[in-house]
Amino acid sequence: MAVTALAVALVLIGIVGLLSWQGQQVAEWVKQRVGEVQVFLEPADDIAIERLRTQLVGQVGVDSVEFISTEQAAVIFREEFGDEADVFEDELYLPASFRVRLDPDHAVSDSLVQFQQRVQSWSKVDTVAFEQSLLTRVERNVRVYSMMGFGIGLLVVLAALLLVGNTVRLTIYARRLLIRTMKLVGATDSFIRRPFLVEGVLQGLLAGLVGSFIVWLLYSGLQEFVVGLGAEGWPAGSAFLTLFGLTMLGVLLGWLASWIAVRRFIKKVRLS
Repeated sequence: MAVTALAVALVLIGIVGLLSWQGQQVAEWVKQRVGEVQVFLEPADDIAIERLRTQLVGQVGVDSVEFISTEQAAVIFREEFGDEADVFEDELYLPASFRVRLDPDHAVSDSLVQFQQRVQSWSKVDTVAFEQSLLTRVERNVRVYSMMGFGIGLLVVLAALLLVGNTVRLTIYARRLLIRTMKLVGATDSFIRRPFLVEGVLQGLLAGLVGSFIVWLLYSGLQEFVVGLGAEGWPAGSAFLTLFGLTMLGVLLGWLASWIAVRRFIKKVRLS
């Protein structure tokens, strides 16, 4: 019963944790795309453009820099506006630009405003623009969803602890006569507690292995059927490290639940 309860709890924790991690990756991807900065240029030669590219790449937090020529800007304009682009006969008004993407840690409103003000003062730079209002809404939504995910994860962990703790408590209650007998012959509380803790660790290890295998099956299945879910792979870069961490969490929960249950129960056992 203890192994089954702990395995179920670990499966819940593993799935919620993986989905939360995937959600965080998607949120960072959205922030990067929304936080893209367009650096529009004044007419400049190739040397000036390359100098500006070097300056942009050297800025703190810059993840990638893509140059868009006037011709490429016209192609993008036609792709986005379709047949309505034909009403604009003169395409020379479309300036060359750099599309700058910052890393997730710097793709926030404050950092982008500072980046905008700094680059705006450079020579051959006409305008620096980004979707500040949209980025602000995205940041607000990400904070709300992160708090919701943290709350759900906390509830799952608490439910797991209660489930495992009650199961271990029932197991120890079934051995109350053995604990009483050990106390009668002079066994100390630490001596009585030790085998239960070892048993809890072994149960946690077994439950961790079972739970990790089930999580691997479920998550691998989701990656097959949900488009884009497997793009980021696994946390820590590999399935082995992730599942090893989940197994160690099972060992910790098994030990913790046994320690709490035994500590409280031993004090209730009376010798008379």
